[in-house]
Amino acid sequence: MICSMRRCWIGLTVIALCACTSTPHASGTSQAARPARAPSGNSTMASWNDTPAERSIVDFVTRVTTPESKDFVPRAERIAVFNLDGTLWVEQPAPVQLVFTLQRVKTLAPHHPEWKRQEPFRSILRGNLKSVANSGDAGALKLLAVSHAGMTTDSFASAVHDWFETASDPRFNRPYTSLAYQPMVELLAYLRANGFRTYIVAPESVEFMREISQRMYGVPPDEVIGSTIRYQYGLVNGTASLTRTAQIDTLNDGATKPQTIQAVIGKRPLMAFGSADSDLPMLEWTTSGDGPRFAALVHHTDAQREYAYDRTARSGKLDKGLEEANVKGWLIVDVKDDWHTVFKGDADGTAATAASAAK
Repeated sequence: MICSMRRCWIGLTVIALCACTSTPHASGTSQAARPARAPSGNSTMASWNDTPAERSIVDFVTRVTTPESKDFVPRAERIAVFNLDGTLWVEQPAPVQLVFTLQRVKTLAPHHPEWKRQEPFRSILRGNLKSVANSGDAGALKLLAVSHAGMTTDSFASAVHDWFETASDPRFNRPYTSLAYQPMVELLAYLRANGFRTYIVAPESVEFMREISQRMYGVPPDEVIGSTIRYQYGLVNGTASLTRTAQIDTLNDGATKPQTIQAVIGKRPLMAFGSADSDLPMLEWTTSGDGPRFAALVHHTDAQREYAYDRTARSGKLDKGLEEANVKGWLIVDVKDDWHTVFKGDADGTAATAASAAK
């Protein structure tokens, strides 16, 4: 099958980056078939199975939103925060923002002949992606900032929008915009229906996330907290504009998340959802508050319908978090057990599996 240059580049990129990230489950949970679970009886959470995980979420929300409950929380205090990669959409075999950035480097290269002599561009253009893969979120954000320096905010938003209109995941053969985790989309809607404000708090570029937050998750752009770069203000023919620079202002990951939450929201969240060790400070900050609090980690255990990874993963490592969740009583959402459907339109998830097998 002949594929387009774009599809081939993305496919080669993600394969070269993390060929082994879909690792066997490392925490002792077998990947053997498990008994089928009945779907949730909650019509607004139909993609969840009727398991203790789903019931604990519904129970908590019921307690904090029922005026007669001793745990009642006023609407103004109902804030829920969510990580993005691995929590709301796929992050394997490479984070979506990194795939976007590598694709854009290739697209922009003809306008930057100096990149053939500068690292990491030189290695990227030669297909040597090891150093990029090992640089983590900080390296990926720096690459994004440097490669798009000089663009106006409007031009960058347009570039992100156009990329999402055509880019597809090579394994599932579906647009990235269709790879949101349907149970989490339903959870976000369920929380908002019960008076919660829902925020995405993640290390990805805030401008990158804002292009998809509303249409994929119902989260407006002003409720997205991400990494930021510095801008330069100027007037062009009398029109004010902001131009991106190559300087990173904030890398919104790890211990920085509670700080940006406080700076932007000004309140400690009531609920927090993550999927990796880097999310621990956000969950710790949330659950350290007074009164009822809720924290959960999405644990990827389903190699057939999605991916299985945790303690040894290159991206989205979940090791210390599993231990801390057990000690502190946080919810661990088991993808294989707790999600009836992974992606919208898959019914029981078989469509995604079939697409993968057909490639």
